[in-house]
Amino acid sequence: MLPIARKNKIKELIVEKKSVTVSEMTKLFQVTEETIRRDLKQLEDEGFLHRTYGGAYISEGVQNDVDVNLREYIHVEGKNKIASKCLAFIKNGDSIFLDASTTSLVIASMLKERKLTVVTNSIKVVNTLTDYPDINLVVIGGTLSKSSLSNLGRNAEYNMTNYFFDTAFISCRSISMQHGITDSNEQQAGIRKLAAEHANHVYLVADYTKFDKTSFASICGFDAIDHVIVDKELSQEWHEFLDSQEVALIECE
Repeated sequence: MLPIARKNKIKELIVEKKSVTVSEMTKLFQVTEETIRRDLKQLEDEGFLHRTYGGAYISEGVQNDVDVNLREYIHVEGKNKIASKCLAFIKNGDSIFLDASTTSLVIASMLKERKLTVVTNSIKVVNTLTDYPDINLVVIGGTLSKSSLSNLGRNAEYNMTNYFFDTAFISCRSISMQHGITDSNEQQAGIRKLAAEHANHVYLVADYTKFDKTSFASICGFDAIDHVIVDKELSQEWHEFLDSQEVALIECE
């Protein structure tokens, strides 16, 4: 296959799937990883996609569910800042919910010295916390989503109704003053909605790129959350809006 035909096919695939990995592209086109990385670099230079460790993704589309293994390498600095800020709101003895976001995964990695009950539907969070001796780990069962490595679906939602939390940390795909808090995946949105409904304190953790956007499925309105933790300073308009919604804004810068 000629290079231009290969790049056009990569474009088609990433528009359809929203993200691709270098390994799957090398197998598909039977070329070297170096060749695929060069193709992705050229497409990034054209403004078509964003490269990250192991692959590439695009941000457009209301149903944009980027593979979790790529999301781990997007806005890493911001996620670390948000997760560090979250630790101040977690006390020994608490029961907390961590969703299947990569920010929750960073929070989990910082809990080694805590004595907590952690409820999660994320397989990556489970793997992180398994060896932490003072963590009582409760895993939400359901149908495994391979793209997010989390348990979802009707059984997962039913399982969620049996638990209540001191604090829930939930993320999202998009945040809009008009449409509230939304997600690209309807089943993921359902889990996050239940977590917010079953928690005494709800923290929405989101990097600055998610604001002023709308995704496919509603998670909840601003009345369902208590705090927003963001990695960068938001506009004055957002300050005033969240204040009017009685939502506390915590900025990491």
